[in-house]
Amino acid sequence: MKNRRIFQIALVVSNYDEAITFYTEKLNFHLIEDTRLSETKRWVRIAPSKDADFTLLLAQAANPEQEKAVGNQTGGRVFMFMYTDDLNREYRNFKEAGVQIVREISSEEFGKVFVFADLYGNLWDVIEPAS
Repeated sequence: MKNRRIFQIALVVSNYDEAITFYTEKLNFHLIEDTRLSETKRWVRIAPSKDADFTLLLAQAANPEQEKAVGNQTGGRVFMFMYTDDLNREYRNFKEAGVQIVREISSEEFGKVFVFADLYGNLWDVIEPAS
């Protein structure tokens, strides 16, 4: 197969609605889909932009083992990496929204970056690539 790509990844969350609120209101993500599958399960997809090729599937923890993974899907390492065309704008917007900045803006070989924690503690890099 030549044309393969990852289009979605599951992010284990404690509660669908609180996760939707955080990602859409604090990070300005877009709610792409919210379909009820059963009394306890929904198909909830979010993305950083409406036309993104990649989405996050918010998966509400359904048992104690899954609940342990909430906020620690990568054992404390950075979990997600998001590109932006304006790092300073993203930083300002996140700070104003009360998002926890874990590492301030720094310049690296690959560009400028800062790290934030989502509402569960998962770490994200926000990167403005070097030109």
